Amino acid sequence: MSSCRFLVINGVVSPTSDVPPVSSFLENHPGAYTTSRTHNNGSFLLFWERHLRRLADSARILYESRPELLFGQQITKFPKSPSLSSLSESLIPSLVNNSLSKAMSIALNEKKNGEELAITALVSGNSNNCDVDEVDEEERALRVLDVYVHIGIYIPPAFGDGENGARLAVVGRGRDVARAKFSDWVKLRKRLEKLRPPLVTELLLSNDGDRILEGCVTNFFVVCRRESNGSAGEILGDHRSTCSFEVQTAPINDGLLPGVIRKIIIEVCSRRGIPFREVAPSWSNRKLWEEAFITSSLRLVQHVQTICAPSSWELLESQTWKELAWEEKRFEETPGVITAEIQGELMGLAGTEGYPTSKFI
Repeated sequence: MSSCRFLVINGVVSPTSDVPPVSSFLENHPGAYTTSRTHNNGSFLLFWERHLRRLADSARILYESRPELLFGQQITKFPKSPSLSSLSESLIPSLVNNSLSKAMSIALNEKKNGEELAITALVSGNSNNCDVDEVDEEERALRVLDVYVHIGIYIPPAFGDGENGARLAVVGRGRDVARAKFSDWVKLRKRLEKLRPPLVTELLLSNDGDRILEGCVTNFFVVCRRESNGSAGEILGDHRSTCSFEVQTAPINDGLLPGVIRKIIIEVCSRRGIPFREVAPSWSNRKLWEEAFITSSLRLVQHVQTICAPSSWELLESQTWKELAWEEKRFEETPGVITAEIQGELMGLAGTEGYPTSKFI
């Protein structure tokens, strides 16, 4: 077995000696998935219970609306049961945790100091077991769901390092079935790679070239200044006594993934009194953007250094990055005041809401 990667399938540790990288694994298995990581040298899983709820919700959405994304594109039949989706919501967390417990101690022993574990749980439909009418509903759910847990090594980047700022490019349209996180998206987003300019670390999605929805693997936020006579530094440095700026991110109803960290950021802003509005950041208003950051369960919060977008959105479909003219927005190399405050609060919550990995041992 690879000393860096582990795979558990339906509670059984895979005997393969070459567990693939998580991206290759997801490309070859349909279904709903979620990814989190450990924190504090492997002591806690970050917001794990939230991830399991989102995983179950994604599986339910796919089962009810797009079963081919759960069972695979070649599916010819799948179990139609009004109670199966609700049963899977209660079963999926226990099935995932059972599988994770089979490999957690091994993985923790293999990782080195300073490394963390990246955990990806995938729930896939098994259409070979659809004809199981003779068993009860819970047994049917167990038979038609395959649960995979992929474990790899992850080294978190240092927050605030100027060299670790994100470089973004707006290149593609929003995702389909955006409320569910599913593995087919891994293949779909690869089509956008021809539009990735050099040094860009994340691709942003927009349906019209102006309103930015999210990143391919992140949620996107800006700290937007409202028209004011005060200087940006005064506004951002004393946000509790002014309403001259707000944190913005696109609303779920615009068609984006309800990210776990995204929801926590909204809660943090509410608790800290940071003005916040769910509205898609507008590229045409970028002169008002003072800060920008992206979030994900691996990176948590990463400040943005640059964003570029094509001058002509209409030409995007048929071009490569070299053939497009680009406009750019630059930020400070280090995180802004609001980004740093949100990151600090989030790291505090990582401890209080962390799921102890000792429960899996």
